[in-house]
Amino acid sequence: MAFPTAVNSQITDSVTQADVQVLGDAPAIAMGNVYMAVAQALATAAQNATNAQQQNFALAQAVTTRCIQVLLGSAAAVKA
Repeated sequence: MAFPTAVNSQITDSVTQADVQVLGDAPAIAMGNVYMAVAQALATAAQNATNAQQQNFALAQAVTTRCIQVLLGSAAAVKA
């Protein structure tokens, strides 16, 4: 163990203050991390919804085109 001197007490005090600051900041940092994770999840969900809408629209166009071909009796509809 170190001998008690003015320098040793200053070092101990600065380390203790740093530890207290880290412990004090931990809840705020944790909440920031939670907010970032939720924001990322919501952004990914929005991207997935947009992609699903695009895919459904493309499928609807293809089905509509095929149905119109059948209704009009086109040669391409008969062969398919």
